[in-house]
Amino acid sequence: MLLTIDVGNTNITMGVFKEKFLQGMFRMTTKRPRTSDEYGMTICGILEHRAIDPEKIRAVIIASVVPDIMHSLTSGIIKYLHTTPLIVSEKTDTGIRVITENPSRTGPDRIVNAAAGYELAKGPAVVIDFGTATTYDLIGPDGTLEACIIAPGIETAGRSLWGGAAMLPAIQIQKPESVLARDTVAGMQGGLVFGAIGQTEYIVKRLKEESGYTDAYVIATGGLGRIIADETECIDLYDPQLTLNGLRLIYDRIKGKKRKEL
Repeated sequence: MLLTIDVGNTNITMGVFKEKFLQGMFRMTTKRPRTSDEYGMTICGILEHRAIDPEKIRAVIIASVVPDIMHSLTSGIIKYLHTTPLIVSEKTDTGIRVITENPSRTGPDRIVNAAAGYELAKGPAVVIDFGTATTYDLIGPDGTLEACIIAPGIETAGRSLWGGAAMLPAIQIQKPESVLARDTVAGMQGGLVFGAIGQTEYIVKRLKEESGYTDAYVIATGGLGRIIADETECIDLYDPQLTLNGLRLIYDRIKGKKRKEL
């Protein structure tokens, strides 16, 4: 089985695949002070709790935007799962060609999302990831990652709001019943959610217009992506497993290429 790991700024999301089928998906917080033993034992413990034998994990692939934890995480995987993980970077053969001005600054998670989005769209696509940051990536018809927009994530914006204004409380992010808010909590929820919807619609519209890819397929992912996807027609598909599927696709591509070389 294949273990796919998406290391984000807030959470580490993991998925176990048996061939093309996701057997289990779980998360742990991205906590920098963990040791390699803590990572290894935690991962094995979660796998066993989900009735997945760690000994059956034959390969691991990781996309990470948090370099500080990678030494401990990688060491923990080698020690406890007995396999050396493949780390995705802009140099990895992902099937996506990054043609931005500085490809080395392109987050591995965005390259992985682009690979998965291109596979789904079979042509030009816009991939939106609603995470700690909200990213909008434009993929061309030939599998080129051409442009991106990076905005504060919905929850990040919320924390900034109630962290910077003494009279505003921390709230649960959800769509209020109406834009006509009659209390502070609903007003904050409306500002965050309806603001994100408006931002999404405008940026997608401009990406399509300026690129000329007016028929680009729009795919959303990320924890809060469903809230936005359910409220706008500019998103064609919401796929919470997009990044994990992208990691699987990249692993299969590399494995298939190695087989051909043999």
